[in-house]
Amino acid sequence: MAHNFYNGRICLNVLAADITNAKEIYEATDGHVLIGLLSSNYNSVHEALEDIKVYDKELDGAISLGLGGGNPEQWKMVADISREYQPRHINQVFPKVGYTRATVNHSQTMINSLVKPTGRPGFVDIATGPTNKDPIIVEVEAAIQLSKEMGGNSLKFFPMGGTSRLEEYEAVAEACAREGFYLEPTGGIDVQNSSQIMEIALRAGVKKVIPHVYSSIIDASTGRTKLEDVQSIYHFVKQLGDQYGE
Repeated sequence: MAHNFYNGRICLNVLAADITNAKEIYEATDGHVLIGLLSSNYNSVHEALEDIKVYDKELDGAISLGLGGGNPEQWKMVADISREYQPRHINQVFPKVGYTRATVNHSQTMINSLVKPTGRPGFVDIATGPTNKDPIIVEVEAAIQLSKEMGGNSLKFFPMGGTSRLEEYEAVAEACAREGFYLEPTGGIDVQNSSQIMEIALRAGVKKVIPHVYSSIIDASTGRTKLEDVQSIYHFVKQLGDQYGE
């Protein structure tokens, strides 16, 4: 199956317990998915690369290299892995996007820029790096322009808290649409609210939305991402694709 990360306006981003779980998810979503592999799960770059090679082969490169809960201490590990592997999608704290872009020469690698909500619609906190102790609050448009200068492709808005910050999220979506930037809502997204969250971004005019749906669809007893939940969310993806256009 061809990987459809670059096709369509929505691409899901989920975790998987193992390669079997990942392949099930990949097939269930017709390739409109990225499987998150977290640098925090590995003890070394070498160990990460050995595992990533297996996933890369089986998933046609449908891998999102992540920090693990937005952990800023993992920024260098992510960059070092990216230098060797050059994935299609990288999660990174805002201040380290430029460094990370310099480590990859894959022309299609997408790098997001992690920004935090502030409680003020139209403003985000870009102090998501390992040494930033105090918030650095800027207008969303400014964050997007800075990210573009560093080689970023999208804003990762985290933690969203599900639907608790919809006014802020909508302002971020509108700014991303105006600036031609991608958007990755993250935190508290589940089967029940995923359709609403995706639609807000599409309605605003965002070109590509990558919702991260993690713990809410993981079976706590097995650690596996539940295929039926993935299928339910993908049903919404197809509906919204028909409504707002691929």
